[in-house]
Amino acid sequence: MVNKADKNQARLKRHKRVRGKISGTSERPRLNVYRSKANIYAQIIDDTSGHTLVSASSYEKDFGMYGGNKTAAKKVGQNIAKRALEKNIKNIVFDRGGYLFHGRVKELAEGARESGLEF
Repeated sequence: MVNKADKNQARLKRHKRVRGKISGTSERPRLNVYRSKANIYAQIIDDTSGHTLVSASSYEKDFGMYGGNKTAAKKVGQNIAKRALEKNIKNIVFDRGGYLFHGRVKELAEGARESGLEF
């Protein structure tokens, strides 16, 4: 019998490895990305105090479109950048959450960069 590899378990292992190397501070918080099949979520986190400073997702009530594609990911990136700039957060550390920097994760990052975040 062949055991199929658990993709989410492998992603969590990669995420744990990445989180050992990067951490968000109050000067430079961490932009964390979570991607599900139908939605994409982003949070800006200060790891020293353990608080979420800003969040945005495609699951919000006023989002108005399907959240499982690249255009939605770009819009979420723009939303989180706008909210971060309102709270005077400009420099961040990008945490891709164990996902490849490709597709929806890359579009979210590009949307955040275009809207004024620096990383």
